[in-house]
Amino acid sequence: MAIEMNETANKIISIIAEKLHVDASSVNPQSTLQDLGADSLDMVDIIMKIEEEFGIEINDEDAEGLHNVQDVINYVHALRMK
Repeated sequence: MAIEMNETANKIISIIAEKLHVDASSVNPQSTLQDLGADSLDMVDIIMKIEEEFGIEINDEDAEGLHNVQDVINYVHALRMK
């Protein structure tokens, strides 16, 4: 289980870093996507890429509740465990 959580975290951080053109090492779990320079269009792109990568669907209501990178990791991991 810990390995899968780590794998989820690494993939999400990689997606965020790629979409926002930042170094993955600058993306930490407490960073908000806004801290990293994301605007609303970037947010949509990131959500879509995460959905595609993990084969999940993130509804708009849930997406609004994801405030930092750790929230995204926890949310995606929980969906993958269902």
